[in-house]
Amino acid sequence: MSIRKTIEELGWKLYGSAILALLLGSCVFAHTMRKPVIGTFEGSGDIGSVLHAGSVAFDAASHKYTLTASGENMWFNKDAFYFVWKKVSGDMSITADVEFLGEGKNPHRKAVVIFRQSLAPDSPYVDIALHGVGLTSLQYRDAKGANTHEIQANVSKPRILLLEKHGDYFSMLLGTGEGTAQVAGGSIRVPIDGDYYIGIGVCSHDKDVVETATFSNVNVQAVKPPAQTTLYSTLETVSIDSTDRHVVYIAPERFEAPNWSRDGSYLLFNRKGHLEKIAATGGSPEQVNTGFADRCNNDHGISPDGKWLALSDQSQEEHDSLVYVLPIAGGTPQRVTQKAPSYWHGWSPDGRTLAFVGERDGNFDIYAIPATGGEEKRLTTAPGLDDGPDYAPDGSFIYFNSERSGHMQIWRMKPDGSAQEQIISDDLNDWFPHPSPDGKWIVFLSYSKGVTGHPENKDVTLKLMSLADRRITVLATLFGGQGTINVPSWSPDSKHLAFVSYQLAP
Repeated sequence: MSIRKTIEELGWKLYGSAILALLLGSCVFAHTMRKPVIGTFEGSGDIGSVLHAGSVAFDAASHKYTLTASGENMWFNKDAFYFVWKKVSGDMSITADVEFLGEGKNPHRKAVVIFRQSLAPDSPYVDIALHGVGLTSLQYRDAKGANTHEIQANVSKPRILLLEKHGDYFSMLLGTGEGTAQVAGGSIRVPIDGDYYIGIGVCSHDKDVVETATFSNVNVQAVKPPAQTTLYSTLETVSIDSTDRHVVYIAPERFEAPNWSRDGSYLLFNRKGHLEKIAATGGSPEQVNTGFADRCNNDHGISPDGKWLALSDQSQEEHDSLVYVLPIAGGTPQRVTQKAPSYWHGWSPDGRTLAFVGERDGNFDIYAIPATGGEEKRLTTAPGLDDGPDYAPDGSFIYFNSERSGHMQIWRMKPDGSAQEQIISDDLNDWFPHPSPDGKWIVFLSYSKGVTGHPENKDVTLKLMSLADRRITVLATLFGGQGTINVPSWSPDSKHLAFVSYQLAP
């Protein structure tokens, strides 16, 4: 019995030791994944696979965080970086003054303020990433395991980063010195729901290297619906290969409808009844001399030879829109259409003919007219609205949108109006098809099925269709609509598009 008792006692001791070891191991594991941090945040740790463990130091007197980290990248479909976080829900914002320490090894080391759905390396996220070279981007992964995309700001080396969440929309605000941050780019729509993580992070952008950055004046707070908002318009370009976006110009007012110059050097857009031009790389816009035409709307474009400008203006007669042409450098407009209202939309590849939308006897249809003026020719007669005509680069078709099928869809026809056929069939409302200069693609804008017309300030999707196989992909989801891509906006090399996005900021 004594031997048996001894064995039983030994067994219980071994069992107890195993349980204790298991508990201690769990504590060690939990401590590794959730290190307490003094200050605003409640946890920290490396996300993804890193060679050198990251760390954080907090100075309570200055309320400054110093993060040291490695990590190969925060890009593609997974991340590797050091993250200091707090678990939250609802609409929130995070702001911080950010500064790198030392010259750094990799020019694209990143210091970020960030929202993440989870701590998994492939989690959906949105961040503002300050790179070592000063490049600053609103980066995002809109689904688990998806590739990262970005909107590059036109502000370099900001000091203040402020990221806000309003529902599914995230906005980037930047400050270059002391004071407040300003809206600095187009907003993006990413579904981050329920409980999620908000915080700060550092990635060395080189798995063998460790980098350090400081975050001061850190503030995490709930965002309440503002009593008043200001509309911001952002002129952007997007790559059709990567779908990455770049901010060209932003202003706290409405402007619309960019055209890309034939040589690729500048962009045109309309604002407050005038046309303006801005370098494709950004800068300050300058007003185009359009003579008496001081009530220009968002239907305008450049001739194939780059020498002439077509515009639609409402300054004359009964203030109904009429189509005019004038030299690209500016001058006195020459009237093309005699009947009103008429809205320009397309220029034939040989430069001889304009396609426009006209309301005649209460019906909106597509017409063609010589660029020098003359008799207009009606090309569509189907019941319902026909709109947005634009010529294929070889002149073989005119692409347009029509609601003759019951809701707005994309169609095309021969330049004389024959052989009209529907080329896109979905349950959305699709507008403004624009063929690329190389003839391989069509870009268009999609509203949800419950939206009538092409109103402003709606959730819309910018889409791309390959004409070879009619495969459709998404270029951008945004807050926009009217003014986003009303007119042709392709770059001459067919690799980028210009468009306008909007946001309502406090």
